[in-house]
Amino acid sequence: MPVLEINQRRVRLTNLDRILWPEQGYTKHDLIRYYIEVAPFLLPHLQNRPLVVQRFPGGINGEAFYQKNVPEGAPEWLHTIAIKHRDGKETRYVVAANVETLVWLGNQACLELHPWLSSIGSLEKPDFAVFDLDPMEKTTSGQIREVALTVREVLLHFNLESFPKLSGASGLQIYVPLEPLYAYGQVRRFVEAVCAQVHRLLPAITTLERKVEQRGGKLYLDYLQNGRGKTLAAPYSPRPLPGAPVSMPLSWEEVASWKIKPGDFSIKNTPALLRERGDLFAAVLNIKQKLPSI
Repeated sequence: MPVLEINQRRVRLTNLDRILWPEQGYTKHDLIRYYIEVAPFLLPHLQNRPLVVQRFPGGINGEAFYQKNVPEGAPEWLHTIAIKHRDGKETRYVVAANVETLVWLGNQACLELHPWLSSIGSLEKPDFAVFDLDPMEKTTSGQIREVALTVREVLLHFNLESFPKLSGASGLQIYVPLEPLYAYGQVRRFVEAVCAQVHRLLPAITTLERKVEQRGGKLYLDYLQNGRGKTLAAPYSPRPLPGAPVSMPLSWEEVASWKIKPGDFSIKNTPALLRERGDLFAAVLNIKQKLPSI
């Protein structure tokens, strides 16, 4: 059994040749190498946050499951946090504090990394408001672009900066960095109000309807992700889809031009792209904004 030593910590590796993305032949070894290469860009978005992962032991076409609790046999050096929930139950989450944790997660076939929107020390008050733009099958890329730019314009009306990223699947997400001053309910109500305004401006292509069968083929403005313990895929997290796409931050100029094609950002080309363009989401961690009264 191979062992990788990182920062004087030993990580046991197993089944490195196991294929996770069959169409491309990408293996667990490829996933671990990706995590090592993007660690300087990925880790800041995971540090000090409870982490939920989705594991695919048999690859993206096999059985998958979400995991919150740290599994038995986890290394002693792993950083974790125990959180009590309203029902009195306790969950011990992984906190990805270093590259060796990413390697361990990769060996667990954790293809998706979902950090909380709030940090340790202020778990009840998120650092971000998030808009999850969820397209339907008939939604065009031009419509996604129009909706995203409209969300940005409404936010600018409140003097709020925002940052877009591809979900890695078909959607786009917009983050608004905040001072951790507001309860999740306050943040959700603000995002809901902005979504309602966007829907009033673009009623022909957007909906606030939660039930898929009642959306009429329109793009869903999802504000309900702003909740305690709810998560989105982290920036640069892989996704369990053919091509091994990743959730990639964009500039607003890239959104406006929308020359993006499926497969532009994958575990194969993202490390080199990050070395060229840097972390477009770095500001999300540094800018602290206050919500307006609406």
